[in-house]
Order: sequence, then structure tokens, then C-alpha cells
Amino acid sequence: MDNKVSASPRGSYRKFLEHLSGAGKAIGVLTSGGDAQGMNAAVRAVVRMGIYVGAKVYFIYEGYQGMVDGGSNIVEANWESVSSILQVGGTIIGSARSKAFRTREGRLKAACNLIHRGITNLCVIGGSGSLTGANIFRMEWSGLLEELAQDGKIDNEAVQKYAYLNVVGMVGSIDNDFCGTDMTIGTDSACHRIIEVIDAIMTTAQSHQRTFVLEVMGRHCGYLALVSALACGADWVFLPESPPEEGWEEQMCVKLSENRAQKKRLNIIIVAEGAIDTLNRPITSEKIKELVVTQLGYDTRVTILGHVQRGGTPSAFDRILASRMGVEAVLALLEATPETPACVVSLSGNHAVRLPLVECVQMTQEVQKAMDERRFKDAVQLRGRSFENNLNTYKRLAIKLPDDKIQKSNCNVAVINVGAPAAGMNAAVRSAVRVGIADGHKMFAVYDGFDGFAKGQIKEIRWGDVGGWTGQGGSILGTKRILPGKYLEEIATQIRTHNINAILIIGGFEAYLGLLELSAAREKHEEFCVPMVMVPATVSNNVPGSDFSIGADTALNTITDTCDRIKQSASGTKRRVFIIETMGGYCGYLANMGGLAAGADAAYIFEEPFDIRDLQSNVEHLTEKMKTTIQRGLVLRNESCSENYTTDFIYQLYSEEGRGVFDCRKNVLGHMQQGGAPSPFDRNFGTKISARAMQWITTKLKESPGKGKRFVSDDSICVLGISKRNVLFQPVAELKNETDFEHRIPKEQWWLKLRPLMKILAKYKTSYDVSDSGQLVPVRHRGGPEEPAAI
Repeated sequence: MDNKVSASPRGSYRKFLEHLSGAGKAIGVLTSGGDAQGMNAAVRAVVRMGIYVGAKVYFIYEGYQGMVDGGSNIVEANWESVSSILQVGGTIIGSARSKAFRTREGRLKAACNLIHRGITNLCVIGGSGSLTGANIFRMEWSGLLEELAQDGKIDNEAVQKYAYLNVVGMVGSIDNDFCGTDMTIGTDSACHRIIEVIDAIMTTAQSHQRTFVLEVMGRHCGYLALVSALACGADWVFLPESPPEEGWEEQMCVKLSENRAQKKRLNIIIVAEGAIDTLNRPITSEKIKELVVTQLGYDTRVTILGHVQRGGTPSAFDRILASRMGVEAVLALLEATPETPACVVSLSGNHAVRLPLVECVQMTQEVQKAMDERRFKDAVQLRGRSFENNLNTYKRLAIKLPDDKIQKSNCNVAVINVGAPAAGMNAAVRSAVRVGIADGHKMFAVYDGFDGFAKGQIKEIRWGDVGGWTGQGGSILGTKRILPGKYLEEIATQIRTHNINAILIIGGFEAYLGLLELSAAREKHEEFCVPMVMVPATVSNNVPGSDFSIGADTALNTITDTCDRIKQSASGTKRRVFIIETMGGYCGYLANMGGLAAGADAAYIFEEPFDIRDLQSNVEHLTEKMKTTIQRGLVLRNESCSENYTTDFIYQLYSEEGRGVFDCRKNVLGHMQQGGAPSPFDRNFGTKISARAMQWITTKLKESPGKGKRFVSDDSICVLGISKRNVLFQPVAELKNETDFEHRIPKEQWWLKLRPLMKILAKYKTSYDVSDSGQLVPVRHRGGPEEPAAI
């Protein structure tokens, strides 16, 4: 994979980290504004990447205030200063809102303090206010230096030597309120906190038939309220960007009482703290409670989550995001020239990009302006395609039109789960069923995979049947690994009997193989000539045609949580190395990304062959590590990474070679990676991708009204997936060439590019291809014709 010469937009050569040097450069890193989980992971990545490329890195404590005060607030960091902070919430270097920095005198002091340490590269982790401040500082820099020289605080040589300040920003904000970036650092962790609370509240609400009004953070941005409403299937949600229409009070009460009439024992209403009506008047949680109590007489409680959302340990997603952003920020500083504008490193789909800071801030301010001027439609659009899609999906799934208002399609659509269970499958089924019903189809659930299909375990499934499914782990429909090949006759008979016009398959590699078998059987059985689409759902994340699959994020969080506990145990006993085996079949995704999220020293995977020399060098590396203050080690191993270098073998080798220096323990995580409640990411990803699959089915069925139309073309049997930045439907026939069938993995996997990151952050010398980095991407108000894959 590494020998090809890729045609990067600048030409046809490839650029490697080895060609960039930070020698002679000094980088200052600070966190500012409200704290967010994952900031520490970003600080760690900046420090380690900076040291790795030969630069000096300085902590600037207490945000801009520390920069103004100087002295012991600006301290050089070393490799060990950022050890053991990956799993800690908040920020270890402190954050403060600084009044002094807002004045020119304050910025003058700050510039003086930076010059005395030779710092001309700033990495700022904070919200839009913090990043705007950094940009003003950059614009004024040369003027500040001249003034300092006139006052005799620095000499003219320093003015020449430190003439330019480079600024790179990373957005740390739990609200996800910064335009241009799909996810800000801390948002996913805040969603985890909210969903943990909602899951806990649901059980008590159910017991007492209560209504709960939950207030979540988001003074100017409703992202947290919206995704948590999507993830728990809330009855109603209030957002600042999309206020309810006139007469919402009555509509909401009707909706709540309808839900109760359908035997639902609880209601959940989610309110963003900045929720307003169409006249920009605040809608408070207390006001909603009074309304429900007076109009409906329901037992209603208010829970204000407050700062709980900012706290706790960062999720696996936030750790990986922040680590990637931190590394990218250092690259951006190394490549910066005096002409380079201040940029923000950000995520687009699963792609790291650099965006012009000023444009992002302007666009973020435009949203607020649109809200102030009551142009709410514009505000939603300016938030980005992802926000708009979330809102539309929520509306479709939360509110059912009366039956007589739904135009019937006279089509029957079957939903089936195939393969091993994955957390988030049920959210996907719920979403498919409701979107299908809203589109006028009759929905059928197939129980127990293809085995159940052949036996006729098929039942109509209605809107109310899937209520409360989003938070359930496993597969309620039941799922099996059995392939359809042996049962083609029986399955064809069942399709005929139930008059099924389209099939949605939710599952892993078996589902993909099953789809191929059904595709091949079309010649013999015309029953299979119906639109079929597969949504990838497997913890292994090994389905060709998609960068992500439902369930992988939940498994990753399980691995990360376990590694955190194990590291704590190892730190207590000192000089101990843990070897942890993860699932994934031959696919190293969980081991590799788990290693990045947990701060592992090594991760053995099938995709990167290793031999006894590599094992030996890892032992030597750990032996060196035991001489420092970090006296513990963590090694991950994918279950099928090597036939002979088994977990036991590696454990015995490490034990023998490390004798007298460290002792060894092993841990096989096993099926706990498949279980548990789905993470917010998996609930939302499952909900949205499945809704998109149903839209595709509806479009296909509309193309051929009337019975008897046979779908025989390749594009009527597809895998729906996310590729780089886009949502794609790819014919299963075309994906054949991209598949390694023997090892059940795609031939090319995007995450292998991140493999060097883990090694660099664990202090290994390695080669890192940075050809993809470097271009400043303009912030688009609206995307092109392709669908963005913001998750």
C-alpha cells in the first residue's frame, strides 16, 4: 500500500513527515474558554508530535491569562509531562477567560513573554472566541514587536528573528457550535454523558408513568439537544435554531397524549438551554413542565444536566479525533509560511482538513445573526448539511402522520439482521421501519436472519412496535451467521408468499456475502429481482464499501474503558505490561484504533505483518520505558493477527525477555465487545444511515410503479456506506474486486493511514505519509451534489 505514488493535488510526489523538521522552532500550546473532554488528548498529541519533529513545546497554563502573566505560567514540556492524561477529562494546563488579553496592553505583555522564550508558533484549543482572539493577536504581532522594541523591552534583532506569528486552532467545545467542522472536540463525550442520564431516567420514568423534561447545554446551538433526541427517540425537542411553530403548546400536548394512548408509559422532552420561540422569547424547562401539568395533568419532572456534560472521561471518538487534530496542528505549524493565514484543523467525514480560521468564525457568527433576525431556515442551513439532515430525520421518526394522510405505495419491504450482533442494529431497524411506514410501505420484520427467512419467521411490524429500540443493545429481531445459499428455494417461496418488493439487510461480512449470493441467484429465481440494500453493522468494521459500520464505536469504547482500568491497575503495581486481545477477525481496526484511543505502546494486526524481530524491539522499547517515570506498558493484539504469534506466545515471550525488568499479564476481552448499550455515535449513525437506505428503496420502487417490474441491473443491489467524505451506494458486484474474501476484509482500509500516529505518540521512529495534509480548504456554505458524510 505504501509503494504507490499517489497523485496528490500538488503534483505526483508523496510527502513524508521525515522531510519536515521542527528544529529551532518553539510551539506554545494553550487551552482557552470552556473546557471540553478530549482537550488533554489534543495537548498530548501536540507536545509529543512537536518533540518528535525536534521542536521545543511549551505549556501555557491558564489560557491567555497565563500568556499575559508569563513567569511560571509558560513552561517547557517534555515527553513524560503528558503521560497518563489521555483518559482525563477537562484540561491539565487549565483554562480561564482573560479580560487582560482583550486589551492591547495585555497582548503587548503576552507578546513580550513569548519572545523571551522564542515562541512564534501557537496552538490554541478552544471555542470561536478563543480562536478569534488568537487571530487578532497574529494580525497585531509585528506592531506589538515594534512597540516592544521602542520601549526597549526587546532588541531589534529579536524583531527581525521573530517577525511572524503562526496560529493554528483546534475547536474544543462540547456544543459543536463551530461552522466548518463536523465534530468539535468534546461533543461526542458530552453526548455520552447525556445518553447515560437519559438511559437511567427512562427506567424510573417507566416505573411511574412520568414525563421528564431534560435541559441540556447549548446556549446558541441545539446540536446536543438534537442528537440526544435522535439517539433516545425523544417525544419532542426544543432548539434555538429551529423554534416550534405557533400553537406548538397544543401540538406538543396532543403528541404526548397520543403516545400515552399507545401504551407508552413515559415521555421524554429535551430542551436546549437557549431554546426560543419564533419571536425569540425563551422557552424554559419550567415553562414546559407547567404546560404539561396544567394541560394534561401528567406527573412531570425537570432534570437540568448542567456541568455533568462537561465532565467525565473522554469517549474513544474524542480521543482519536483530538489526537489526529493535534498531530495535524503541528504539521500545519511546520508548513506555515509568513503568508499562511491562521487555520483551524478539523474533520470532514473521516478526513482531516485545514480551514481558514477567519471564514469559519464569520460563518459561525452568521448563524447567530440569522437567529437574532428570526431567519431560522437560514440558521439551520448555515449550521451545515449534517445538522439539517439530523433535524429532518428526527422529524420523520418522531411524528407519525395519521394513516389517512400517508399515501400508500402498496409495496412490502422486509428488514433482516444478519451476522453477529452489533450495538446499534435496533436503532437501524427502528429507523427503517418508521421511514418505510412514512413513505407508505408495509414493513415486515424477518426474525433470526436468513435461517428465519427460509422458515417463514416473517411478521408485519408497525410504528409503535419499534418504540424505545434505539437504546437497546444486541439484535431484537435475532441474527444468525447462516448464509442464504442453501435455502434459496425456501427464501424465494417466502418472498412470493409475502409479496415482498424490497429487502433491507442490516449486518456484517455475512450480510455482504449473503447479498452476493442473492445477486448471483437472480438468474435462477426471479423473486430476487427486487431492490436490495445492505447497511453495514459489525464490531469488526470489515465490510467493503464503507469506512464505518454500526457497532464499531461501541466496541471501541468498551476496549478503551477496559484499557483505562487496566492501565490504572498497572500504574499501581508498577513495572507491569498488559497484553490485551481484541476482536475483529482478521481486521485490525479495533486493535489499531483502540491502541490510539488508549495510548498503547504497540498494537499487533494482521494487515501489517510482524516477526520475532519486531516483538524483540517492542520488548526493548518497554525495557527503556521502565527506566522513566512511566512504569507500565499496554500492548493490544488483534485475535487473528498471526497464526503462530498467539496471545499466549507473546505473553510468554514478554515474560521471559522482560524478566527482572517488568512482569506481564494478559487479558482477552472477548464478547463483551459485542454487548452493552449502543454509544450515541452508533445510535445516530444507525438511525441516519438506515433512514437513507429506506429513501433509496422508496426511490427505486417509485421508478417502477406497477407490479411485476424486475430489477436486474447491478445498481439495484447495493451496499450503503461512508467513503471519505460522502455517503455512497455501491453495487455489490463492483465491490467484489475490492474484497479479500479469504480474510474477510477490504483490500484497502483508510484507517491504516493512522497507524503511524499510534507509533509516533508511543515514541517509535516511523514513516508517516502526509501527502493528504497541507491544502487550505474553503468553507462551503452548501455542499455540492454529493452527500456529505457528517456523522
